[in-house]
Amino acid sequence: MNTALPIITVTLNPAIDLTLSIPGFAAGKVNRVADVQTHAAGKGVNVATMLADLGATVTVTGLLGSRNAEPFQLLFAQKRIDDQFVRVPGETRTGFKISDDASGQTTDINFPGLKVPAAAIDELTTRLATMVRPGSWVVLAGSVPPDVSGDIYGRLIEVIRAKGGRVALDTSGAPLKAALAFSPDLAKPNVAELAELVGRELPTPADIVAAAREVMTDRGVSLAAISMGEDGAIFITAEQAVRTFAPAVAVKSTVGAGDAMVAGLVFAMANGLPLDEAARLSTALGTYAVTRIASGLEAGGHKPYLQQVRVETI
Repeated sequence: MNTALPIITVTLNPAIDLTLSIPGFAAGKVNRVADVQTHAAGKGVNVATMLADLGATVTVTGLLGSRNAEPFQLLFAQKRIDDQFVRVPGETRTGFKISDDASGQTTDINFPGLKVPAAAIDELTTRLATMVRPGSWVVLAGSVPPDVSGDIYGRLIEVIRAKGGRVALDTSGAPLKAALAFSPDLAKPNVAELAELVGRELPTPADIVAAAREVMTDRGVSLAAISMGEDGAIFITAEQAVRTFAPAVAVKSTVGAGDAMVAGLVFAMANGLPLDEAARLSTALGTYAVTRIASGLEAGGHKPYLQQVRVETI
């Protein structure tokens, strides 16, 4: 499969991830690093990398610090990704990830991000408007830099829709709540983020489906994908709801698992796959992602999990 139109990802707050592998990590103790990996990241960048490895044609844009852009430029050249990032004075932030193989847990230490001049937002908006074609999928993913308005994703959705594009949204907190008012085509909060949106706990799959319909699909979001970590995910449209159960695997890092899921969903939607197949691909890629410390996909690495993911109608 391949997509006819380039898939565009937008990353407003990318990062250079420094991942420390520390078996048995303990706060307040002396910890010894077993391995270190550094790579260009940020949610939209991770989505783009996975999409490129799936065979999609991909364009990336967003806001990138001009003083340390080289790791991103090398990644995009290696993956044949079209780089349309707006360069901003200063350095892209570094994110520290502490991966504990013994517990399967990852600790994130994230910095706030670049100071972004208003002119950079204007340039990004103009670039995005020239890239989107009718039917284009655009992924808006990640946090928002501290001095950028929380309604930025809503403004970008308006630009994309005016050009006939479709929107996949993966963010959290105030930017998520604000952007949902513009009814993106696809939204992927995790269950905790969904619970925050509706202001109540969601202990059962039925509760999750009801909440997703309340704040998303009943308000124009075509597909809500609710990730639940090791408990799988639930995928909800106005007419259907399916739950996936992921196979048990040895977890090396949870960083990027949600991004892999988004990439799978957008790839599936761009190729016209039905909901159950989209859910299966998304979950298989998310499962694959937690088994390694890196973004992207080694050739066919997710295929064994495709057969192991169980899909049930709710």
